[in-house]
Amino acid sequence: MYNIQSTKDTWNADLYDMKHSFVSKYGDSLVELLAPTQGEKILDLGCGTGDLAKKLFDYKVDVIGVDKSNNMVLQAKIKYPNIEFMVQDATNLAYTNDFDAVFSNATLHWVKKPEKALNCIYKSLKHGGRFIAEFGGKGNVQIITDEMINQINESGYEFTLEQFPWYYPSIGEYALLMEEAGFRVTFAQHYDRPTPLDGDSGLRNWIKMFGSDFFAGIDQNITEYIITKVENNLKEILYKEGTWIADYKRIRVAGLKE
Repeated sequence: MYNIQSTKDTWNADLYDMKHSFVSKYGDSLVELLAPTQGEKILDLGCGTGDLAKKLFDYKVDVIGVDKSNNMVLQAKIKYPNIEFMVQDATNLAYTNDFDAVFSNATLHWVKKPEKALNCIYKSLKHGGRFIAEFGGKGNVQIITDEMINQINESGYEFTLEQFPWYYPSIGEYALLMEEAGFRVTFAQHYDRPTPLDGDSGLRNWIKMFGSDFFAGIDQNITEYIITKVENNLKEILYKEGTWIADYKRIRVAGLKE
């Protein structure tokens, strides 16, 4: 068996914008839950390439976008030069009592120290400020990732749970963490969201965009072989009427700092 080593900042901002714009589009309804009003100061935590920050900007709010990935922040700055973007980690935010709201879409499942992130978010908010977020919940893309792990192991590489890149909590688990950080949880939902992936190569592109950490330390040719095996084994389950459908399960929460 071979050991797999993890890597840093593997985000491909161009591929994200070209093939995975659905991430921001699904965030539109989260903006409605946020209900931004003119003049508010809002932090977009995990802003990616800036599309939702731009949507908030159009509400005439003072928005700041932060993301851990330098690649994504650079792309956001190019696309939306009138908005402030910077590289920051969710577990080490540089704000205290600064924001009316912290907004986060499709980010917090990447943060494997949720307590630290929630404490930073709470600290960043003004008294009475609100936290609105959506991210992957328990069981998210489990069909896909189980098959990826199976094929990696079948190929002679040892994949351990410690190398799994995401944190997918249950609704009860995350609501409790919010309360422990000081929030009053006002809304919590866990729901299925089957998500179409773009084109015949939709699953392959999704794996390369979001699951590259699974293949760190694996030869490129072997990686391509593994992904092909995953595609072949999942086609009957997840390929419907010419479209790949990812088995997304999402958590959506809202909390107040009182």
